[in-house]
Amino acid sequence: MDIRENLAQIGEELKQELAQTDASQALEALRVKVLGKKGSLTALLRGMGQLSPEERPKMGQMINEAREKLTALLDEKQAQLAAREKEMRLAAEAIDITEPRDLPPIGAEHPIQLVLNEVLSCFEGLGFQVAEGPEVELDKFNFELLNLPKNHPARDAQDTFYIDDNIVLRTHTSPVQARTMLTKKPPIRIVCPGRVFRADEVDATHSPVFHQIEGLVIDKDVTMADLKGTLDAFAKRLYGSDIDVRFRPSFFPFTEPSAEVDLTCFNCHGQGCRVCKGTGWIEVLGCGMVNPKVLEMCGIDSSVYSGFAFGIGLERITMLRYGIKDMRLLYEGDLRFLKQFR
Repeated sequence: MDIRENLAQIGEELKQELAQTDASQALEALRVKVLGKKGSLTALLRGMGQLSPEERPKMGQMINEAREKLTALLDEKQAQLAAREKEMRLAAEAIDITEPRDLPPIGAEHPIQLVLNEVLSCFEGLGFQVAEGPEVELDKFNFELLNLPKNHPARDAQDTFYIDDNIVLRTHTSPVQARTMLTKKPPIRIVCPGRVFRADEVDATHSPVFHQIEGLVIDKDVTMADLKGTLDAFAKRLYGSDIDVRFRPSFFPFTEPSAEVDLTCFNCHGQGCRVCKGTGWIEVLGCGMVNPKVLEMCGIDSSVYSGFAFGIGLERITMLRYGIKDMRLLYEGDLRFLKQFR
């Protein structure tokens, strides 16, 4: 059999095998069988050494032309198989968007954030603006401008984290109030939410890191009646229209006179229960009229202006709102706990 007949036979066999090939892997094996180093076409090239010098160029040209035709057949088949395999893969990966599926688990706002949103919405509705300040604070703003000079005995109750003698982690958000009074002229009506830090133990009701919302109003003719009305509106917005507010005398260096504020127990509505220890009341915040000394230190004329301030522990009212008995649950990130607030 001469080279021409061999080339024709190789071409015919390739066409027959291509017709039966239905996978890219099989096609590649067929390509190697024909065009590889040990392939049938390569074997013909090696046999050209037996030809005369006159026949070699012509036979070489015929073999190269046959290689091009066979390669074209293999490439065409490869394109067909690739297109078909792509269609099969797309069909297998297709998603039926009408098929009902279980929704993936989604996050939820933290209970502290939920209550903070409600509190801010309440006070913004009363005309307050939200003010913020640094968590690493100067002693001047955290204590001195709030009527707590150095060596003042009330500082001992703060359990402060000191960075140095003049820099602290703020123990309350009151420094924001001091900064506002120094930079803004009355009337002032702000609430200051944020994290605060105290060197406290960790248990069901205490944490070294917690959140406060403090409020400040400075204007002409501001009285305790305005303070009570503001806190009464806040309590009814958060806990319901049947909630009452009760003031008890207290002491805070920042305010004079000062008071602790109790709310009607939301659980028993004043009848007495385990939550309120039978009293019918629950303590929620401290407040009072801004001390004239504080106004003067912040450059506000206390003979013209007066004001009130209050401080709310956000964790405290969150626990009351949702009946949470252990503050640590708010910080542990337990999904079983958090998913209840979706």
